[in-house]
Amino acid sequence: MSLKTPVVILNFKTYLESSGKKALDLAKALESAGEESGIAMVAVPQAIDVYRIKNKTNIPVLAQHIDAISAGGHTGSNLFESFLASGVDGTLLNHSECRMTLADIAEIVKKTKEAELISCVCTNNIETSMAAATLVPDYVAVEPPELIGTGIPVSQAEPEVVEGSVSKVKAINKDVKVLCGAGISTGDDMAAAIELGAEGVLLASGIIKAESPKDALLDLVSKI
Repeated sequence: MSLKTPVVILNFKTYLESSGKKALDLAKALESAGEESGIAMVAVPQAIDVYRIKNKTNIPVLAQHIDAISAGGHTGSNLFESFLASGVDGTLLNHSECRMTLADIAEIVKKTKEAELISCVCTNNIETSMAAATLVPDYVAVEPPELIGTGIPVSQAEPEVVEGSVSKVKAINKDVKVLCGAGISTGDDMAAAIELGAEGVLLASGIIKAESPKDALLDLVSKI
């Protein structure tokens, strides 16, 4: 599965504002904003909300994390085959709040390719972005963890991280797309990210905690 760029990927995390029924409401706001703007919008809800959102909306849905395990005795883990059965379109991997080993990332990226699903590997700097690119995921999302949730966008605070990641990732494999994360919330933030070479954004609290998530999403894409 491929997504039209630029793309907006919204990580629901575990906020109360993006859980249960509110997760579905947020997904519908994403869907509506995408229809109005023509920009691809992707939901990344908690595992328990994936099936509900897939059945009530027409937007792509990613898992927040999938474990590199086989079926069997792994209580509390996220099994790839279970997500596949839920209709999920792909997964985030290696978010700063859920780090993985390189070997485990490689295993899940391989499984997503075999199933024709989307893989988005999160990284925290240029060097990690380069390592992720060698695994050839669909997306590398670079976001320095110290800026996550601060409202200070990496595209403006540390533009060299975005620009450097784009340059180095493309040198390794031109087909891997680079996204910009951490602190992204406004139209200026996204415009700056695109100007630096990113092909979309990964964001969370700036939209989830907005008074009107749909209006915040429309503002986010208003300058591209």
